[in-house]
Amino acid sequence: MRVPLEEIFMRRALSLAQRGYTAPNPMVGAVLVKDGRVVGEGYHRRAGMPHAEIEALRRAGENARGATLYVTLEPCSHWGRTPPCADALIEAGVRCVYAAMQDPNPLVAGKGFEKLREAGIEVQVGVLEERARQLNEIFVKYHTTGMPFVTAKAAMSLDGKTATHTGDSKWITDEPARRLVHRLRARHDAVMVGIGTVLRDDPLLTVRLPRMRAALHRLRVIVDSQLRCPEEAQVLRVEDSPTLIATTASASPEKISRLKERGIDVEVLPDEGGQVDLRALMQLLAQRGVTGVLCEGGGTLIAGLFAKRLVDKVVFFYAPRIIGGRAAPTAVEGEGAARIEECLWLDRVHWRRAGRDMVVQAYPVWEDD
Repeated sequence: MRVPLEEIFMRRALSLAQRGYTAPNPMVGAVLVKDGRVVGEGYHRRAGMPHAEIEALRRAGENARGATLYVTLEPCSHWGRTPPCADALIEAGVRCVYAAMQDPNPLVAGKGFEKLREAGIEVQVGVLEERARQLNEIFVKYHTTGMPFVTAKAAMSLDGKTATHTGDSKWITDEPARRLVHRLRARHDAVMVGIGTVLRDDPLLTVRLPRMRAALHRLRVIVDSQLRCPEEAQVLRVEDSPTLIATTASASPEKISRLKERGIDVEVLPDEGGQVDLRALMQLLAQRGVTGVLCEGGGTLIAGLFAKRLVDKVVFFYAPRIIGGRAAPTAVEGEGAARIEECLWLDRVHWRRAGRDMVVQAYPVWEDD
């Protein structure tokens, strides 16, 4: 069966979009076609850098006049950190625009299309829309619900253990899987762990891939209900990335003051049974413009997110090894399901290899979805 030309070019645009690490902005790719030939293409690389449409127009030059644009998201019509793309397309003389989807932000949705149509440009919307929505699932969730998209990530042995019974966990997975984790961090604008992970692993929680230097400064969030975080912990080094500690009223006021003097953000949130109210934390992050949160554990924190139905996506890394041991921690702790029929189902399950390890990606199916 012959694939329509608009799908061929939109697939190229989607492929380009995936190259960007744009949080909190959406990933966008654009392809300009004239007389059946690609004359310019581009993608949004980082927040604050030129948008995909502008990159494509620059590469096309005069060839943009009379060309057709294939773009993964509605061109913007407002001034932000960059000028409106719709205006640039009109000025360049683009004849037709195929867009995969409308901007989900209700404040701007449809306005870019409206401006293009008023200028006499033909607009078609919906080519490979589902792929485009999944590509920007973080951006879509935030702008349609006002809450961050939460990804639960864990690395474990084939029998589901995230460490040995002594707490040793470095490294369960191999280097290819760990590189993927850094790409995941770059896709989100916040990385979150519980205090247990800080005490056990003393992580940095930065993006440490050389070609992603611009994506290093992701917000690090520590859920620490009693404020037990050591003041010398690596995650508190503010020169690496900003850090927010979510705690409760049981935290020491003196320690809160010392941490704040060092430039560390400490937020006292409501508690539930002595633990930080995770929904309140997500609401706080949303108010600060955080669109996506990558939760890297531990098992107690991930279980708490599941209990609150806050998890949107699961990314679990499995190493082909057995740890065993009743006391060894698992990826999802807590009380767990009492009966099999109470277990949480996952949908849209996808897996792939990462060196010797296996990566499973899936989406929780909540009863009211």
